[in-house]
Amino acid sequence: MTYETMQLSTEEQRCVVNVCQPGNNLLAAGYCMYSSSIIFVLTIGKGVYAFTLDPMYGEFVLTQENIKIPKAGKIYAFNEGNYQLWDDKLKKYIDDLKDPGPSDKPYTARYIGSLVGDFHRTLLYGGIYGYPKDKKSKNGKLRLLYECAPMSFIVEQAGGKGSDGHQRILDIEPTEVDFHHGAISFSASM
Repeated sequence: MTYETMQLSTEEQRCVVNVCQPGNNLLAAGYCMYSSSIIFVLTIGKGVYAFTLDPMYGEFVLTQENIKIPKAGKIYAFNEGNYQLWDDKLKKYIDDLKDPGPSDKPYTARYIGSLVGDFHRTLLYGGIYGYPKDKKSKNGKLRLLYECAPMSFIVEQAGGKGSDGHQRILDIEPTEVDFHHGAISFSASM
């Protein structure tokens, strides 16, 4: 129990305990993306569905059902401005993605700095999205409860994997509501 938790009433402490559960207890997850159209992506644990707002009726219309992340993708999305702060294993992995190898086709970097935008592209086209911990942000910057776990739930429902490089994101037990974690979401082939 942290100092902050001790300052809470019994009812508030119960609320924190109820919220601080691993992602494998999630029942639903989703996100909304605003651009030339408004897209709402949702899973209730039985596949991933996308709805697009029909402005004429003011309602969301099902536009993609049972979305599956492609088994092979050639795009990676990492903020390489933090490259020097990463551990050596992650640096080598990113370097290997850039090496064309025998296929003569290296991965292409596409990072726009928006979790939802980068994740959505990865969901539709495959590849890898990552926001790992580094020397400056030792616990990562993404919040487990409302960024890492929901996105991992979505990607797993689409046939992909959510990991921090050591364990499945959905198995991680948060110790506080604002628990930070370095997350990486993989496509099905990785």
